[in-house]
Amino acid sequence: MDNQDILQRIQTLVQEEHDLREQPQDAGAGAEQQDHATRLKRVEEDLDQCWDLLRQRRAKADAGENPADAGTRPVSQVEGYRQ
Repeated sequence: MDNQDILQRIQTLVQEEHDLREQPQDAGAGAEQQDHATRLKRVEEDLDQCWDLLRQRRAKADAGENPADAGTRPVSQVEGYRQ
């Protein structure tokens, strides 16, 4: 996966996040609301992982290292970063 692939994945996830946020949260049964919230949380986590991977790849390239050596970090790690 190269930087362009990661950026395309980010664009797809951002669009899905926007779509999920535009859907009324109070529509549907309790299970549907839970599925909606679960999916939104997963999309947000995936986005954080993608952005982190892209930053890693760019940092490695800037340092003269191989960007392919960057790897996806666990959600528990990227969700703990301070912005």
